[in-house]
Amino acid sequence: METTKASIRQSIIIASLIFGMLFGAGNLIFPVHLGQLAGSNWLIASSGFLFSGVLLPLMALLAISITRSNGIYDLALPNGRYYALIFLILIHATLGPLFATPRTATVPYEIGIAPYLSTAANTWGLLIYSAIFFSLVYLFSNHEGKITTLIGKVLNPLFLLLLFLIFLLAFINPLGSGNTANITAAYTSHAFSNGFLQGYNTMDGLAALAFGITIITAIRELGIKKTRQISLATAKSGFLGIAGVAIIYLALIWLGATSLHQFKLAANGGITLAQISHHYLGTAGDAILATLATITCMTSAMGLVIAFSQDFHRRFPKISYRTFLRINCGLSFLFANLGLNQIIAWSTPILMFLYPLAITLIILGLLSPLFKNDRLVYRITTGFTLIPAFFDMLNALPAGLHESRLLQTLLAFAQQYFPFFNLGFGWLAFGIAGLILGLICHALKGRKRPELISD
Repeated sequence: METTKASIRQSIIIASLIFGMLFGAGNLIFPVHLGQLAGSNWLIASSGFLFSGVLLPLMALLAISITRSNGIYDLALPNGRYYALIFLILIHATLGPLFATPRTATVPYEIGIAPYLSTAANTWGLLIYSAIFFSLVYLFSNHEGKITTLIGKVLNPLFLLLLFLIFLLAFINPLGSGNTANITAAYTSHAFSNGFLQGYNTMDGLAALAFGITIITAIRELGIKKTRQISLATAKSGFLGIAGVAIIYLALIWLGATSLHQFKLAANGGITLAQISHHYLGTAGDAILATLATITCMTSAMGLVIAFSQDFHRRFPKISYRTFLRINCGLSFLFANLGLNQIIAWSTPILMFLYPLAITLIILGLLSPLFKNDRLVYRITTGFTLIPAFFDMLNALPAGLHESRLLQTLLAFAQQYFPFFNLGFGWLAFGIAGLILGLICHALKGRKRPELISD
């Protein structure tokens, strides 16, 4: 049955779908770790984290709504078909089998199982756990039509119930005051910018672009067929779903800051979460946290593999949806067994390259009605952003690679000529300059046309 607009109930279901897709592995561990790093500056760092981890994904969904795109490819298409296809592949490779999807298995394993096994046993433990994990992900994702019911009505409420229990105990009996926690050197004077960059690690800005087609498909299955109403439903549900993510982020960051009164600065947020859970609930807390992490990471994995398979099947229709699903789940299983530390170490430089391109693309999508989606504006802005983003990627490579003389020369050049490069924003000034230049060129084109007609 076709409906003209989404009801309140339907909006909540789609919002729950968006929430379940976005909140996954990195969303549990990175906010807590940020709280420990920022200490008493946790509120300032939170504002930066929420900007890139919450506002940016919402902007991505709005950009898809405004441009009436079905996802990454359509949104990037004004830059040309080859650029759109390459960008689509890079985003889905990052969110798919290379980094984000394998991480959905390694994070709950590191939190709930690894501490109880020896180093030798962990190799086999991760192998068995990740095999079961991705087998279930494939099984649940095999039928696209059931995604709304499965995530929205079953898994999300269970996850929220488990997470609320830990938050409740922490607020009743806090570990300490977040306002008196120690601050690490990097967050003493650059808490906002470092918090913003930490938000990259969640990959939610990229994921929101990738989930566009899944969200639109789910909305259509609810009987909403008109393009305008689909756009409005996406925007409305996106705001509700991402607002829920923001509230949980703030609670997790606060937990990380207060934990410094009881625990030392940990290597990652997973260790801290395990310590907090054990402090309040003992062994039962360990079991609850392991269950919580597995559920939320599995919902996130389902969203990632479905978006990957839908987008690639759309671009390459001769290969079936299920074939792409098998490929993604199989490769994710293999890369997961490299371990969480390796996944995080190599994902950071890739994110430093892709996020600036994604941010400019989202902003261009939001502003597109102002310049009538002129391809020239897209191409000038993207061109100005591309090169400094590449240098930001080089600067984020693992420490061992920085010893290369060529790399040192390139980084010295960037430090001298790229504003904000040392803060991780070498692309920012160039991207803004490209946008302004593109808008000027568009305005000049508009003035020349009437003159040509009058002649």
